Amino acid sequence: MVTESRTTGEQGFGASPEMSPRLFAELADYIHKTAGIRMPPEKRVMLQSRLQKRMRKLGHQSYASYLRYVFSAEGTRLELQSMIDVVTTNKTDFFREPYHFDYLIEQGLPALVSRFGPKLRFWSAPCSKGHEVYTLAMVLAEYAQRHRGFDFEILGSDLSGYAIDVARRAVYPHREIEPVPMPLRKKYLMRSKDAGEQLVRIVPELRHHTRYMHMNFMDEQYHVGEKFHLIFCRNMLIYFDQETQQQVVNRLARHLHPGGLFLTGHAESLGRIDTPFVSLEPTIYQLPE
Repeated sequence: MVTESRTTGEQGFGASPEMSPRLFAELADYIHKTAGIRMPPEKRVMLQSRLQKRMRKLGHQSYASYLRYVFSAEGTRLELQSMIDVVTTNKTDFFREPYHFDYLIEQGLPALVSRFGPKLRFWSAPCSKGHEVYTLAMVLAEYAQRHRGFDFEILGSDLSGYAIDVARRAVYPHREIEPVPMPLRKKYLMRSKDAGEQLVRIVPELRHHTRYMHMNFMDEQYHVGEKFHLIFCRNMLIYFDQETQQQVVNRLARHLHPGGLFLTGHAESLGRIDTPFVSLEPTIYQLPE
């Protein structure tokens, strides 16, 4: 890919700020094979915009020059992950798609505890910047206060190293906590001592229940330890083609206890792919016993 891009004739930003169709096709093919993410031609403008930030920071004046560096020995070590980070979409919010959390409180958690006991393991795959993990942690902590003996662990994983770093720090701009109900804000969020920063941090009591790891879901094996009782796989499958969706979902299923739950995003469905799951409600699935 990189050798061929030398012949694309791309110029600096001032002369030609566009990526050639040929170079885009080569990069899109690499992203699809490496990360599973589809990059159809209509995504070219978006990809250009995201890569320009890295190019300017490193002083490259053309996409060809930047990508030659990315795939050089030095660039593979120092820049490739940063390029993947800007390609991935990290759109996320606290209490996103709240229907799932209502379902857990009313039906999901009582059923899981009845089936598996009071100590449960959850996986947010992917977790983006941690909003989903900490939303789940708030819901579970509230449940634990009403049900003695209940305990939980949450794994968050993501392709983006940047997103994982944000999740581990658990520090967020105040504007992002708007969806969090006020009683939960008071219990689980700490304001920065510097009022001018307008930042909040998740309290240690919740962070204690979480752990994070970098993960590429295109890998054949996911080294995540013991099986889980519930897996969130929300708003990732929409970026994959049907074959990749089937491969990833079936790999995830290996790490779920029979009888466990599997939740997808509101725009996603397992109906068109071959998986072991049965549908309980829209976007809520179960692995049969």
